[in-house]
Amino acid sequence: MLVQSLLAEFKHEAENTRKLLQAIPDDALSFKPSEKCWSTGQLASHIAEVYNWYQPTLHQNVFDMATYKYDKGDISAAANIVAKFEENVKNAQVALETATDESMFENWKMVMGGEEPIFPEMPRIQVVRGFLFNHLYHHRGEMIIHLRSTGNKVPGLYGPTFEESR
Repeated sequence: MLVQSLLAEFKHEAENTRKLLQAIPDDALSFKPSEKCWSTGQLASHIAEVYNWYQPTLHQNVFDMATYKYDKGDISAAANIVAKFEENVKNAQVALETATDESMFENWKMVMGGEEPIFPEMPRIQVVRGFLFNHLYHHRGEMIIHLRSTGNKVPGLYGPTFEESR
């Protein structure tokens, strides 16, 4: 029942992520709101990449970021980022569909090449909610700022946007 509930949210929110990534025009990819921020292309690539973390998070008790191969793909065109998202979201859905309710209560940790966790070890369900779901929602909020700052339309994710309601 727990995995089915997570899967329902996953599917709904993946569609929202898709809409947001599809709203990015190529001419906005190099925009950075400040020197400390990623470019729109880098942020979009990271959003697509989060879906690549589902398999190791859901089916391994330790995720070693030192051995993880980040594949941002070709971020020179928004269509490439969307294609990477589609590939990763499909694999993420399979990883979630094959998880079990029982596994959600097993402890999980992330390391960086050693045994010491990067942050405290915790039940997998907490990692799914925070590291996978909420982390992604945070970055989608950043993407909305990138789009609005470049004069682009933001798609409604939870109803009409300000621009759509006017």
